[in-house]
Order: sequence, then structure tokens, then C-alpha cells
Amino acid sequence: MTEGGIARGPLHAAWLGRVDYAAAWSWQRELFLARLEGERGDSLMLLEHPPTYTLGRRAVQDDLVYGEAERAARGIALYEVDRGGRATYHGPGQLVGYPILELGERYDVVAYLRKLEGVLIETAAELGVEAERDPEHTGVWVGKNKIGAIGVKITRGITMHGFAFNVSTDLSMFGGIVPCGIQDRWVTSVEEETGTRYSVKEVGEVAAKYLAATFDLPLVWTHQRTMRAFEITKDHRSDETIERSLN
Repeated sequence: MTEGGIARGPLHAAWLGRVDYAAAWSWQRELFLARLEGERGDSLMLLEHPPTYTLGRRAVQDDLVYGEAERAARGIALYEVDRGGRATYHGPGQLVGYPILELGERYDVVAYLRKLEGVLIETAAELGVEAERDPEHTGVWVGKNKIGAIGVKITRGITMHGFAFNVSTDLSMFGGIVPCGIQDRWVTSVEEETGTRYSVKEVGEVAAKYLAATFDLPLVWTHQRTMRAFEITKDHRSDETIERSLN
């Protein structure tokens, strides 16, 4: 299978459970480097994070509502990250997906974002939620409330970061930030909209199905140990080498 002249193999997906944000970020970099060097194909990390705020490249200080003491009292970590976008929340009950995909040299960032939105819209529909795009704001919405956030980084045609989809998330935790820097909007979840509590892993399986179909890739489920089979960055490369390769 090819796309734009690139040989494409299957999409290897794994459910990783609850993973600390810093550990998952390092894991992404390992997969990115292996994909860049042709040592593995496309991958999809599916997981939850402990309570975490992240600030993307366009974030400003006013995006943070809770100060350091309030975050510590609530057990919320904070990271400044290299994805696009502004502030968002990750936590239990939220599906996070990190696709590590090769898009090729002539990739279209906006087209990639629209495809991820489509994946979340289809996922929401299968769960009984009618979600849609907003012409002014990236992400997936139910009315004026965001159910799916998207923030990505693409380096040399290979993707990192991805999407966050609220399944049964504690929405009050978004009160510590201005979500995505948008003052007049709020957030919602599948549970909020339907009254049904799905397991995050179950929703991850639905999202993986639609993501593979969107990018015309066969979907192959793998154990998380297989997803770590190329731990070359830990064993043979320094963090400095990883960062140099990403920049």
C-alpha cells in the first residue's frame, strides 16, 4: 500500500493504560526516531494520563487559572510542550491518542488536523454523540462545548502528539485553565451527553478503527511491550541526540 509514493504498512496500535505525561512524551520520541530511521512503521499510542495541564507553543500565562499551590493541592502536573495550540487538560476518563505517522515530504498540516477531527466525529457518532467541526476553532464540538481537542507536531513529515477525547472526564478539572485559550466556550464528554459511562480502552478501540480507515492503513493490535521493541533511544542514544533529531 502506498500514499504519495510512500510504502505504507499496517498501523500498530496499543492500549497503554495510565501513563505519566513525561514518560509518554519520551515514549513518543522513541517511536518518532524509529519511524524516522525506518526501523518501524506507523504507530498509535492509546492511553490515559494522570491529572495534567499542558501548554502548547501558542499558550500564554493567562491560560493558567490555578497557580502552583492550587495545582499541587489538586495533584495536577504542568508541562510546557512542543505541540501546537494553547492550554489543555489530560486526566482519567479521557482518551489520549498519539499517532506516529509518516505523512511524506509534501504534507498538509491543515488536512491532517481535519482528518483527526473526522476520526473523533465518527468515534463520537458511534457512541451516540452528534459532534461537529467549528469553522473558527480546531477540535470537535457538541454545540459550543468541546469534546475533542487536537494539538500536533510534524517534523520531517512524521507526526507526534495528537488528540484528547473526553469520555468520562472530570470536567471540573478544566476550571484550572482557559481551555485552548477560548474564553467563551466550555467542555463536555460522552458521559455528559449520553449518561453512559464507557471504558476509555473501549473507546480507544473505536477511535483506532476510524483512524486506520481514515489513513487507509490495516489496523494491527499489539502488546505495549511490542510497542517498546525499539528502545534504541534509551540503550544507544542520549537525550541530546533525540532532541537534535527532532529539531
